Amino acid sequence: MKDKRRLSGILLHPTSLPSPYGIGDLGEAAYKFVDFLATAGQHLWQILPLTHTGYGDSPYQSFSAFAGQPLLISPSGLKRLGLVGDKDLEGCPASDDERVDYGTLIPWKQHILEAAYREFCRDDYDNQKLKEGFSRFVQEQGCWLNDYALFLACKERNEGRSWLEWEDQYRNPTEDIKDRLRGRLAQTIGFYQFTQFLFFDEWMRLKEYANQKDIRIIGDIPIFVSMDSADVWASQHLFQLDSNGYPLKVAGVPPDYFSATGQLWGNPLYAWDAHKEEGFAWWISRIRHQLDVLDILRIDHFRGFEAYWSVEYGEKTAINGQWVQAPGYELFNAIQNALGDDLPIIAEDLGIITDEVNALREHFHFPGMKVLQFAFDSTLESSYLPHQFTSPDCVCYTGTHDNDTTSGWYQHLPPDCQEKVRRYTCCKDAPQIGRCLIRTCLGSIARYSIFPLQDLLGYGSTARMNIPGTASDNWRWRFKKDALSPSLAEELKELTLLYGRG
Repeated sequence: MKDKRRLSGILLHPTSLPSPYGIGDLGEAAYKFVDFLATAGQHLWQILPLTHTGYGDSPYQSFSAFAGQPLLISPSGLKRLGLVGDKDLEGCPASDDERVDYGTLIPWKQHILEAAYREFCRDDYDNQKLKEGFSRFVQEQGCWLNDYALFLACKERNEGRSWLEWEDQYRNPTEDIKDRLRGRLAQTIGFYQFTQFLFFDEWMRLKEYANQKDIRIIGDIPIFVSMDSADVWASQHLFQLDSNGYPLKVAGVPPDYFSATGQLWGNPLYAWDAHKEEGFAWWISRIRHQLDVLDILRIDHFRGFEAYWSVEYGEKTAINGQWVQAPGYELFNAIQNALGDDLPIIAEDLGIITDEVNALREHFHFPGMKVLQFAFDSTLESSYLPHQFTSPDCVCYTGTHDNDTTSGWYQHLPPDCQEKVRRYTCCKDAPQIGRCLIRTCLGSIARYSIFPLQDLLGYGSTARMNIPGTASDNWRWRFKKDALSPSLAEELKELTLLYGRG
């Protein structure tokens, strides 16, 4: 990456922002958070994937690798555009300002967005600028938007079932059938196109605001896509599927730090030979799209580009799998040829990392990740200890969205490991352990230093974002609107400047 400044920032997904509408969104609170970052001397805001979530409400399981999350569209923003009124916003299921209740929120948000689309389609809706923007968006983003909108319209027609359960005409349609479906489902397709326009219009405004304050947004994409997605449905030849569309092999990782049985993600694996034949066009389009809407891109499970864990479809755990080689060098050479040599990409290189994976990452000059919590899970020396860092070309984290909060993690450490943490960070007060680890993170030689907001606030395990390998009660945490004070911003700024960041 071109910018060699020592920078720091905060990991916080927009869903965790405060809002009166049941979930964080791209409205006022998002701008206030950017203001907090600027006041606190931070130049990085890392988020999770922005995509339209599917099963389990996970940002890493979505209906599209390209589409944005409609739940992040601000109801207040819709009101300012004259698309909804006060009566439309009544009945919001916002009973808990610290947890997202997806079960009640999703149908309410769908109702609001449908009301907005009806108003937009009225002959007397006179916001010509918005109408022109929508037409331009549909034209410019058609390469992914058309299949996404048709997929969701068909999904709605099939009562939300996975596309594998649809009738043949829907499950694997010819281009002629797609054209007929687009005519038959035009209104519903228009709605899903419109929600994407609203999302990206809001998002790009927020990103511009952050960039004006010298804050870069680090986004995130999983290496794999969801089985029940527009990506797989519309491009079945690019995945390892049988003649009926079912996966032959699925993705996961073997047993590791997070799980004794591994993690069985269930995502379909890529048919890499088919991608090669098309010059990796789908991947180039995906990365180009992400870098159009983000400043820096973290790729989750980077090691899968060197070799991926392949598990037979139908296995109950990820234990019985095998490593299969992937065309990482060919892929990223193609992406560089299309998008430029200096790709602003961070490689998530956690877990089982081999010399071959490190060589792939280093060849393309992608910084890897150093997670401080991993440095203290035993009393032995660890490459995650800052004094073991050999190069500034890495990103140092206290923890990630998959870790417990630092306070919660510390409470569950064995006593000898707790002592190691205290001695290494010079922390004398256990409640301050999050702040002490942040100080250690900031003081490292790593180019970027990033920490979850939960660690800055000193929150315990109840504020954890995700527990890997579990399918419920994740991705729900939110912070209260009064949690970020001017004094906290000033304290963080002083600490950041002390270690020469910014």
